[in-house]
Amino acid sequence: MPLIEAHDLRMYYELRKHIFAKPLFVRAVDGVTLSVGRGETLALVGESGCGKTTLGKTLLRLLTPVGGQIKFYLREDDPVLEDPVVSTLAKPVEHDGGKLYEVDITYLKEKELKWFRRKAQIIFQDPYSSLDPMHTILYTLEEPLIVAGIKDRDERFERACKVLELVKLTPPEDFINKYPHMLSGGQRQRVAIARALILEPEFIVADEPVTMLDASVRVEILMLLRRLQEELGVAYLYITHDMSTAKYFARKVAVMYAGKVVEMGDFREVVREPKHPYTQALIEAIPDPDPNNRFVMRKTVPGEPPNLVMPPPGCRFHPRCPVKMDVCEKEEPPVVELEHGRKVACWLYAKR
Repeated sequence: MPLIEAHDLRMYYELRKHIFAKPLFVRAVDGVTLSVGRGETLALVGESGCGKTTLGKTLLRLLTPVGGQIKFYLREDDPVLEDPVVSTLAKPVEHDGGKLYEVDITYLKEKELKWFRRKAQIIFQDPYSSLDPMHTILYTLEEPLIVAGIKDRDERFERACKVLELVKLTPPEDFINKYPHMLSGGQRQRVAIARALILEPEFIVADEPVTMLDASVRVEILMLLRRLQEELGVAYLYITHDMSTAKYFARKVAVMYAGKVVEMGDFREVVREPKHPYTQALIEAIPDPDPNNRFVMRKTVPGEPPNLVMPPPGCRFHPRCPVKMDVCEKEEPPVVELEHGRKVACWLYAKR
């Protein structure tokens, strides 16, 4: 059952060196189509700078796209349908799992997105900068409730304690009046997760939530996120550049390169038999724990990712691709659907 979908989504950043100069655009997200189902995790994998974080922020409407469409789906018994704004926007659609209501959030104004802010949240990468050092943990957790209009101070305190227990910061009284600098990195990230959960969202963008943490803490945080998903039914877009952590956390994966999704499918199938040359290179780069293979030369992709201000014509991976053809340099490859729902954007699999 779908929860959020993006169709041909585009997000460009404008660059202008001079007031009279022709504007240039960084094509951070350029024609991405994907969906996240209720209660599932989609891992978004790719090199740094390929547009993963921009895509996540655009799906949350923290950024306004320049093109494409974002749809959010509500159950027919969802109380938010009684909201005057939502009731005028929601369109009933039939689905295998039952009747849903589709809301196009692509270009809604901020005041029209207040209901959506309770449905979707984000966990940022850096727990050291994502928490305000001047505020206590209590206020950090209370603030979303205040913005949501919950005026009862006792209710806010009770919900803050409950969500701290949920992320295993117990007893809550030991943490509620502390400041971020009094906590370790792992504890700070647990507070950030608690803040994302306190409004009981259905969709969370986890933007590399374990990258800044010690190796020993990473597994704990990933296990926590998985347990919360099982208990609360929340869906994740898990953004990472590390395939090795994603494979323990997600069942579906979308591989992103230079603003485009080049391959998508079941995680195990993609890892076992990658189709796109870039996906093959990513998997080849996963460290091998076998000490006997420590001196084996691993394949690396030559060159650097393209400049997204002036990306290469045709397939954006063709300057680095070991199996490129003439058509790769001229035409953008179509998205081809293979067996078991696998999708790949590569001329090797397209009918010409």
